[in-house]
Amino acid sequence: MDMRLKAYFLERWKKYFGGAELPVTCWYTDDERAAERAKPPAGHRCFLSDMEKVRQGQSLLFDVATVGCSGGKRYLGFSDEAMPNFDYFLSCGIPGKLEGERYKKSPELVREFDRCAPSFAAPARHIVFKRWDRLEEADTPAVAVFFAPPDVLSGLFTLSNFDEADLNGVYCPFSAGCGSIVKHPFLEKVSPRPRAVLGMFDVSARPFVPGSALSFAVPMNKFTAMVENMDESFLVTKSWKAVQGRIGYKGTMNLKDREGAG
Repeated sequence: MDMRLKAYFLERWKKYFGGAELPVTCWYTDDERAAERAKPPAGHRCFLSDMEKVRQGQSLLFDVATVGCSGGKRYLGFSDEAMPNFDYFLSCGIPGKLEGERYKKSPELVREFDRCAPSFAAPARHIVFKRWDRLEEADTPAVAVFFAPPDVLSGLFTLSNFDEADLNGVYCPFSAGCGSIVKHPFLEKVSPRPRAVLGMFDVSARPFVPGSALSFAVPMNKFTAMVENMDESFLVTKSWKAVQGRIGYKGTMNLKDREGAG
């Protein structure tokens, strides 16, 4: 990690976004000592439930054995297998056998969606998640992930488009929550013109993030350019000052709130 970039971003984030929550970073590695290994789940556990710990400052390392749901294993690239009857699970279900999530109108539509979806395989055995201020020189962050409310998203969205002529500098794919912060931004990382990924619209994942927050995930090659552009962008204008004064978001959902949401 370029420690100058780390400090440079922290200074400007405080200057332009005040008390807004810092991003979480992630990268793949074969080094099992890169962070504390997440505890293996006792049963099904949504991967996003562990992100709350990372957002509060705990660094965690995951592998195929410590991701507690089949979707998480798939969208983090540790498996290419969908759960049995996935086409019915994502749509209408099977009466008396499987409750459907009804996110797609029919099993046929799910199968077509699955055929069109890009594949993603983890490039190493582990994935590490660390909050930005916890990064060390030996770390190699590949993606920065913000969990942010509308005013912060407005700033991030506009900054990501600052040096783009394309109307779609930010990408919003239909995706599981974990796919929107890992799979899709990692695929964008190797694109000739990497885009930011707006996400966390997954209804099943929503109870594990604050009710006011969506995710905004940026490949580091794109993110570095965004940071370098901050001082000459709209962030220095009166227009942003009018928004900036409202940003006081702390961003963590306590356990009581989360249980109530689930």
